[in-house]
Amino acid sequence: MNSIEMLREFLKDTIRLKIDFRTSDQSRGVPMPPMEQPTRSDQVRIALADPLSFLPLGAKTPVSEAIARRRSRRNFSETPLTLEQLSFLLWATQGQRQPEKKTPHFRTVPSAGARHSFETFLFINRVNSVTPGLYRFLPLSNELALHYKTDETIESTLSAAVLGQSFVARAAAVFVWTTIPYRMEWRYREAAHRVILIDAGHVCQNLYLAAESIGVGTCAIAAYDQQAMDRLLGVDGEDQFTVYLAPVGKTVNNEEHNQS
Repeated sequence: MNSIEMLREFLKDTIRLKIDFRTSDQSRGVPMPPMEQPTRSDQVRIALADPLSFLPLGAKTPVSEAIARRRSRRNFSETPLTLEQLSFLLWATQGQRQPEKKTPHFRTVPSAGARHSFETFLFINRVNSVTPGLYRFLPLSNELALHYKTDETIESTLSAAVLGQSFVARAAAVFVWTTIPYRMEWRYREAAHRVILIDAGHVCQNLYLAAESIGVGTCAIAAYDQQAMDRLLGVDGEDQFTVYLAPVGKTVNNEEHNQS
C-alpha cells in the first residue's frame, strides 16, 4: 500500500473493524478527561454576553440566506467587533445549547460521542472593551481567559505563522482551534482521529454561517506552520496542537468576495 492509499484508508470507517473497543480507557473505567482545560488562578477572565439574550441579532438573517451568501472573506476593515458579536460567534461554534442545565456535552455543534476535543483560542486585535491579546474561550462559564497581552509585533509574528497570509493578522479576531486528542481517544482509540477532523468542519461551518448572519466575514485557514502556531498558543504540539483557524472581522464595503 503506497502513501496515498494509506491516507485514503484513514478516511474510511473500516478502521472500527480493527479495534477492540473493550480495551478503550472508557471501557476500562479510566475517568473521563475534563471537557475544558482549567485556568490559572491569576488569569484575567472576562465575562461574555449572554448568548441566548443575543440570539435575536443572530436570527435577523434567515439561515437560507446565510448559506446562500456564505463566502470566504479576506478583506477586513479597521472596524472593531463588539463584545456581543464575539460572544455570539463563540456560542455558535462551541457554546452550550442549554447553559442553565450545565451539561457540557450539549453544544451548538455536533461531535462524535459528544466528546468535543477542541479548545478555542483567540488572538483579539480589535474588540470593544477587550485588551488586545491571546485569549481562550471557556464555554462552561461563558468567559474569556487572558493568556497574554499582545502588541503591534503580533501582526508580523502571526502572519509568519500562517505562511505569509497577512490578511489573517489584520482581522479583528482570529479563532484558533486546538485539539486535545485524548478526549476522543478515551472512547474511540485509533478511530478518534478521523472524527476529530470531521468535527472541525462542523465548528468552522457554524462560524461561517453565524458570521454571515450578523454581517461579518471569516475565512477558514488550514495552511500554517504547525510548530510556530503551537508555540504562539503555548501548547505542547503532542497532547494538544493546532488543527484549524479562521480570522473574523468587518469587511471592507464592496469587497470582491472569494468564491471558495
